[in-house]
Amino acid sequence: MKVLILTRYESLGASSRVRFMQYLPLLQEAGIEALICPLLNDGYIQSLYSGSRPLVNILSRYWKRILDLLRIGRFDILWIEKELFPWLPDWIEKMFLQSAPPFILDFDDAIFHNYDQSRSILVNKLLGRKIDSLMKCADLVMAGNPYIATRAIDAGAKKVVVVPTVVDLKRYDITVVHHDKAVVTIGWIGSPSTANYLHIVQEPLRELSTRYSIRCVAIGARREQLLGTPFEPRPWAEKTEASELAALDIGIMPLPDAPWERGKCGYKLIQYMACGLPVVASPVGVNCEIVEHGVNGFLASTDAEWRHAIETLINDADLRSRMGAAGRRKVEHEYSLQVWGDRVAELFLDVAKS
Repeated sequence: MKVLILTRYESLGASSRVRFMQYLPLLQEAGIEALICPLLNDGYIQSLYSGSRPLVNILSRYWKRILDLLRIGRFDILWIEKELFPWLPDWIEKMFLQSAPPFILDFDDAIFHNYDQSRSILVNKLLGRKIDSLMKCADLVMAGNPYIATRAIDAGAKKVVVVPTVVDLKRYDITVVHHDKAVVTIGWIGSPSTANYLHIVQEPLRELSTRYSIRCVAIGARREQLLGTPFEPRPWAEKTEASELAALDIGIMPLPDAPWERGKCGYKLIQYMACGLPVVASPVGVNCEIVEHGVNGFLASTDAEWRHAIETLINDADLRSRMGAAGRRKVEHEYSLQVWGDRVAELFLDVAKS
């Protein structure tokens, strides 16, 4: 079987890296030959995180996507990340897909809200139902969480399967022993596009820092984004992210309760838990499924709840250890590549047979 994987990004794009690229060795073992053709390159990601959107780069990459689509007849299945052409109407995509082999749409974000909740009346009118239209045409929709799955079902998709964003357990070290420490490190991992969420917890952490010896780090945020918070920036790199996470004592995921955030897949929580860390998260979307309150971490909405949850973990190294171990077990059973690799390969086989 030959699969053409049409990702949105190259390896610097987290969604493309973890929902597609990390599956390649397992697909190959299952006899599935895959070719990846990204839409946007790493240069685009670097420019985006520095605050710019290079139009020339985007136009050239859209042209390359068109060229890639001219050879879809050589493949048995298309595996598409989100959509073929962001911000273009669905009829353009359908023009290419009407003679395509069976295709799978994969979503790890509620990107339909980019359109149906746009402040632009024109965008809302022209693109508000674009993703629903594409979902209805797909042979399979792989949804990163139930929020996205519900949208696909409501859109009339033929088949919808929830496939969480998972980690490769081989990359995450649980040999680091988090003993009672003089300084407890509280950490977050993400990108500049989500670093603004850290302001949700700046007051509870600032208050705790006056009473306890804590260190707050933000892996992947720019320094200027952290002004007014107790966080210090740490650079992100694929080679070092697992070791950076293993050095933490508590992992956090603050989110506002809004439509876009309800479509998040909680990947950073899964990363923390893979490292054997206890977590504290906002009870938004799939976070409520990943975090078992009082078992592998805490859910917190208000400043008082965030303060109490983190303070409890600061004061109890044994609790951190127990919760971290519970989180690791949950990842091993529910959110690992080792579990989902075979399942995703089976989905391809099912689509090919249908």
